[in-house]
Amino acid sequence: MKASIKNLISVSLSVLLGLTAVSGCGTKNKQPSPTAAPAAYTSDTYVFVAKDIQNTYMQKVYEGFKDSCSEIGINTAYEAPESPTAEKQIEIIKRLIDQKVKGIAIAANDENALEPALKEAMDAGIKVISLDSAVNKDSRQIHIKQADPEEIGSKLIRTAYNITNGEGGIAILTTTEQATNQNLWISYMKKELEAYPDKYASTPLITTVYGDDDYAKSKTETLSLIENPNIRVIICPTAVGLNAAGEVLQNTSMNIRLTGLGMPSQIAPFIESGICPHAYLWNTSDIGYLAGYALNALDNGQITGAKGDIFSAGHLGEKTVSTDSEGGTEVILGDLLEFNSYNISESKDMY
Repeated sequence: MKASIKNLISVSLSVLLGLTAVSGCGTKNKQPSPTAAPAAYTSDTYVFVAKDIQNTYMQKVYEGFKDSCSEIGINTAYEAPESPTAEKQIEIIKRLIDQKVKGIAIAANDENALEPALKEAMDAGIKVISLDSAVNKDSRQIHIKQADPEEIGSKLIRTAYNITNGEGGIAILTTTEQATNQNLWISYMKKELEAYPDKYASTPLITTVYGDDDYAKSKTETLSLIENPNIRVIICPTAVGLNAAGEVLQNTSMNIRLTGLGMPSQIAPFIESGICPHAYLWNTSDIGYLAGYALNALDNGQITGAKGDIFSAGHLGEKTVSTDSEGGTEVILGDLLEFNSYNISESKDMY
């Protein structure tokens, strides 16, 4: 990258120690355990609903969400199911409706299954946005997207091609079958392959497997992939999958390489060893930070979620609402950041 990662990332992140949290912005509270009784929220609370309780990436996103809400002056809460299913997220949403929270920002486990519950929330006057992994356009007022999905998909395929020098099959280790963001990126990976059949003739997509954002399952899926002699590179468009696959390959002598999306602090050993020559991500804190300001702009009437709406997003500056590919609206955070052997020692201290 031409610019220093430190110049590209404006906020230094701290580690979120708790697996679930309820906090008044700017205060430190004891983190309840995953088995603790559901918290009672005040009516001036924005709640971040993550994919699952063990997802460290989601916890990093929440850090930014909490930071922006602290600047705004509103209470925040972190909620997540024990497993990444729509059913468990629906249970959380219904409880939040009963508690009359002010806003919900959700990273969806299913694009469509959450619609009835989220419509009920909006009918009750709760502002609803999705971030990272979208719900359908009828289930929210706006979506916060990490980066251009076509850029993500095509870049991962081009990187896999370069890693293999155009020789060797590709496998994809992703999260759940219903994950909207990963499925969209994978669709653009396939479009890249289809658009240049001659270029990718010797680097076919052999298989796609699902680790369900579960570390143990992702490791098991990786162990199965490396038994296939035709696979030379694994693309992991999920931080959990990239970490799990990296651990497996670190402990084997297989001539298989990785690329994908991951936090630099976690994937540094794999980049330094050469197992993962290139990886990508956005500023994880900033996507949550942007979501907090977008939710507040809806809440105070500054925007309605319509195309062309403009709002101020703290240190990110002004953001404009645009139309997404499904006819809904979205706000895009920005460009991908690349992590490689040249910048990983600097990048791994950032997040």
